[in-house]
Amino acid sequence: MRTVSNTIGAGGATPPAKVKVWDPFVRIFHWSLVASFVIAYATGDEIERVHVAAGYTIAGLLAARIIWGFVGPQHARFSNFVRPPREVLAYVRDVALLRAPRYIGHNPAGGAMIVALILALAGTCGTGYMMTTDAYWGSKLIEHVHEFLANLTVGLVVAHVLGVLIASFEHRENLIASMISGRKRAAE
Repeated sequence: MRTVSNTIGAGGATPPAKVKVWDPFVRIFHWSLVASFVIAYATGDEIERVHVAAGYTIAGLLAARIIWGFVGPQHARFSNFVRPPREVLAYVRDVALLRAPRYIGHNPAGGAMIVALILALAGTCGTGYMMTTDAYWGSKLIEHVHEFLANLTVGLVVAHVLGVLIASFEHRENLIASMISGRKRAAE
């Protein structure tokens, strides 16, 4: 199994057992987004004020993460993990064959999932906002699109969690713990 490493040992020195990968902003964003989406999805039509507040929180988190994707540290930048579709498909094939390389940051499939989640959540927030405007108040079409995008996001979340579990198994590391601590094993 090949390891893709973004670290270089200076002077041939052995790299540390763990390296810092996820900065505090990325970790706080991730878990805040999880909590906000669960609240928004759970409250739906039942507790409108909480649902709307969670939706605006998600929109604010997304805006901050998009900015951070251009100005944040190495592993937070889109340029570090957004890959062309051919590379993503090749990586998914390698996962299926249990020969996918390990990445210190996001792998190509993880990068594609981040883009998909951002787009689905932005669409959900956008249609949610539209339903509060005079132009779209009571629009069944916008309401259906909003619900479709929210449910699509749930499907993406399930796929994301499965991907994290598969990668954790394949590379023998706890990726959930690394999103809490911010650290991953340096090399194999």
